Amino acid sequence: MTDPVRERQLQELDTVGICTRIFYQARSELYVNMHFLDIPLSSLGFEADWGRNGLAVDGAVIFYGPDALLEFYRKGRTVVNRAYLHMVFHCLFCHMYTRKGRDKTLWDLSCDIAMEALIDGLYQKCVHVPQSPLRRETYLRLKRYMEEGEHTSGGSGSVLTAERIFRALAHMELPARRLDQLRAEFKVDDHDLWEQEEDPRQAVTRQTQWNDNREKMQTQMETMGSKDESRGDEGLKDMLRVENRERYDYRQFLRRFSVLKEEIEVDPDSFDPIFYTYGMSLYGNMPLMEPLESREVFRIEDFVIVIDTSMSCSGELVRRFLEETYDVLSESETYFRKIRIHILQCDDRVQADVVIESAEDLKAYMDRFQVTGFGGTDFRPAFEYVNELRAKGETDRLRGLIYFTDGKGIYPVQAPPYDTAFVFIEDMFSDAYVPAWAMKIVLEEEQLMEIPGVFSDRKKDEE
Repeated sequence: MTDPVRERQLQELDTVGICTRIFYQARSELYVNMHFLDIPLSSLGFEADWGRNGLAVDGAVIFYGPDALLEFYRKGRTVVNRAYLHMVFHCLFCHMYTRKGRDKTLWDLSCDIAMEALIDGLYQKCVHVPQSPLRRETYLRLKRYMEEGEHTSGGSGSVLTAERIFRALAHMELPARRLDQLRAEFKVDDHDLWEQEEDPRQAVTRQTQWNDNREKMQTQMETMGSKDESRGDEGLKDMLRVENRERYDYRQFLRRFSVLKEEIEVDPDSFDPIFYTYGMSLYGNMPLMEPLESREVFRIEDFVIVIDTSMSCSGELVRRFLEETYDVLSESETYFRKIRIHILQCDDRVQADVVIESAEDLKAYMDRFQVTGFGGTDFRPAFEYVNELRAKGETDRLRGLIYFTDGKGIYPVQAPPYDTAFVFIEDMFSDAYVPAWAMKIVLEEEQLMEIPGVFSDRKKDEE
């Protein structure tokens, strides 16, 4: 007599084996046609989820409903290849970790459109399907919006990243029916597993791994050069260049300017509570070990912030940049008790120099902050001014200079004796002539504008 439970288990096991072979076949076919996908393709495992009616990826594993995958396969190997690559690209560009405060429904759609546009631009036979009229129209409208708007720079402004598509769709204010049509056209996988890690450290680790995979992939594609005769990967290269630009993590970036110094304060790392409590219990009022009264810490000392006040930089963006700077500097662990921060405003000459020695000074400065200048852009006067300050001994502990600008100006030829970073707004800058000795930081305009108005809110409270 046959056991129906055992029979069903064997049938499910056979189905999972077939699905696994389908995935391995897709992986092999993609690798044969695009060698640069080696590491990303092999970074995902597969796991059957019998309660799922589709595909989903969480950054480490592809979860699939076996019936859904078999249905994909019945439509053709190309459909499976595209679905596999679609999910790999989601991971490669960290879509499950970078939504931030964006509307999830619109963000999911933007990510799907970005990945499908990228795959359609590869022109590889293993993933090629004819584009529907709706798909062609969508790509054209998005590219036209980006090219006609004020969001182009250096030829990369028309790259259809998820962030740019999200901004475009939000600005277009499409009716709900149109958005539903776009979701039906571009949806490939489910996004319900995104941002679902119980341990935040696991998400950070996975994102770091995919960032590393993305950088290695760009290096591999660029070093292949003429060795790879395949066509149609320029769109992917452009996407990788945009995504691999150094992203704005101000706290991490400021550590480049920090120094190791001993501070007079309790060092909790040297404190051993076992010896302390044992001494107190044995002698009554004499612990066996007291914590050290000083410790070595990495903190910010003197540095210079230069604001480009030419007509190309808006006052609101400058204010938001300074507000974020205040937010970082207002943390006690960021800077020493004695600091000197020079905030310069400069167009083609230095218009103002305000010295900040405490968070209170910065608050007062922001209360009366006004952009001055609005002339042409020349970066050299600011560096000459800072060099004069160093010669006078006013900035003898200067570790670095941050220049907030759009990059359209005259750069110094010679590298200064301190670290220098030019901070740009994404899609509103030109970095073609940035010297090799300077660091480049790219901020997202959306990210700056979403920062709470610290000083504006404080003014309202005072009123």
